Amino acid sequence: MKFKNISIILVEPQGPLNIGACCRVMKNFGFSDLRLVNPCSQYKSKDARKMALTAQNMLKTATLYETLTSALQDCNMAFGTTRRFGKYRSDFITPDETSKKILEYNDNTKVALVFGREDTGLTTDELKTCQKFVTIPTNNAFASMNLSHAVGILLYEINKANIAANGLEVSRRAQDKNQTPATGKELEQMYEHMRSTLTKIEYLDPQNPDHLLKSYRKIFGKAELTNRDVRILRGLISKIDWIESLVR
Repeated sequence: MKFKNISIILVEPQGPLNIGACCRVMKNFGFSDLRLVNPCSQYKSKDARKMALTAQNMLKTATLYETLTSALQDCNMAFGTTRRFGKYRSDFITPDETSKKILEYNDNTKVALVFGREDTGLTTDELKTCQKFVTIPTNNAFASMNLSHAVGILLYEINKANIAANGLEVSRRAQDKNQTPATGKELEQMYEHMRSTLTKIEYLDPQNPDHLLKSYRKIFGKAELTNRDVRILRGLISKIDWIESLVR
């Protein structure tokens, strides 16, 4: 499924800030087709543009429709979002289930994610134009979500599922080429420094300092420290050394 074939449809969005925020989160996750059904007149306002940041162009290219039916004309599948339940609002799926279903479609399938008004959501008649109903599990005491937050959750799940389906691994460290993993020598020097300092301040048992130090090795091992991380930690230990020298 190509993301360019997934349309985000906002039905009568009432606030320019929310529309701008939706543009921003769409760009965050690689989506570009925004469709607005009878949006508020200020949808291109300064407030909307400020909230959209670098996604401002999406406000300019968004297509406008008078009805949801017309906005869905070229879509093969529509997923309507709602938090209200009733006779005609059943058989809901969650965002993660939605993402799996969407990724099963071939590249020729056009999919729409439909979101309703900030205060009342989608009407029953509007939901009838959708083939699937989606609900985001929230606390029943305050079930309704902010529009842009709801959009963000669904797009996140689709993007996450797409990454998994393509066998990719998102790694913050791998993306930052300036971060180099610490060498064994750097780590051992840090642990020696820790052993010496923490023993001096009587945090470690001088008879068996490695007993607790092993736990720190496990913690830092899981963290996969970079050489910068090691420098920061050794800076902290050196500060302890300095304070300890003043106390003596």
